[in-house]
Amino acid sequence: MKDELKRVREYLMTGVSYMIPIVVIGGVLIAFSIALSGVQAGKGAVITNPVLKNMNDIGSAAFSMMVPVLAGFIAFGIADRPGLAPGLVGGVLANQLKAGFLGGIVAGFIAGYVARWIKGWKVHKNLRPIMPIFVIPILSSLVVGGLMIYILGNPIASAMEAMTNWLKSMSTGNAIVLALIMGAMIAFDMGGPVNKVAFLFGAAMIGEGVYTIMGPIAAAICTPPLGMGVATLLAPKKYTKVEREAGYGALAMGLIGITEGAIPFAAGDPLRVIPSIMIGSSISAAVAAMFKVGDHAPHGGPIVLPVIDNKIGFIIAVLIGIAVTAVIVNALKKNVSEEDEDEITA
Repeated sequence: MKDELKRVREYLMTGVSYMIPIVVIGGVLIAFSIALSGVQAGKGAVITNPVLKNMNDIGSAAFSMMVPVLAGFIAFGIADRPGLAPGLVGGVLANQLKAGFLGGIVAGFIAGYVARWIKGWKVHKNLRPIMPIFVIPILSSLVVGGLMIYILGNPIASAMEAMTNWLKSMSTGNAIVLALIMGAMIAFDMGGPVNKVAFLFGAAMIGEGVYTIMGPIAAAICTPPLGMGVATLLAPKKYTKVEREAGYGALAMGLIGITEGAIPFAAGDPLRVIPSIMIGSSISAAVAAMFKVGDHAPHGGPIVLPVIDNKIGFIIAVLIGIAVTAVIVNALKKNVSEEDEDEITA
């Protein structure tokens, strides 16, 4: 059991290493299409050029594969090839159920361990050839699919509805407390269902003429990727080669407000990274609330500066959030050993 627990990070990093190119494709193409098109007050990113729209669509298609690839290759790391197909199925279901990358991680581990368990069954020699291509994928997919659909689906939907109602009640109270909560939600699953509840709440307030809720959210949105990108530059020995390379992509995505740029780091080391980026984003949002930063576009990151109220306050908030994130995560992380580096890059 102890040996298996030690291998959990290796399984996670297997999924992350295969997912990173997908994140980079999606993030960079979406970022370029938005950067070259710009954002408009009240509308967010407005992409009218056909070439840029196609570029955005390609990036979105890549992002749609992110969670399935993560789940699929976590399962692949656990059970080898028989785990890949059920892992991919579990990841697609995690997307459909709006469970985000955290749901994908759960699905990947379920699929991998179930596939490995079935793989160990003693069967007649005539059945062995069809086990990895028929029996294991089908049974594993049914198990992970059933668990995702019947156990995770309704609770997630109910939790999201309850969270939205709670945020509405909070909006009439203390702006800084609300900003702290919204910032933590934005960073918690980085584009997942909790993030989307906070983002859509801020976007809805723009429609009602209230811009000082989206302002702190806009600062929080870019803090995780920028904070993690800066962290890799400040302490490169604490990150694998794959993570250091992902850091450059995270910096680019953060500038355009793509929170998902931090996902490779969170997926590989959730216990250290997720609390760090949640604290950083919360503080970034709270500082923005103190400066009464407003955002007229339902988007985040430095790209929205043209439609930000109190631009200096926004920049200060983001810089403080980046610093807090980088300092905390690097204080929690240990140097990567040569053995770990070799395992991950093999």
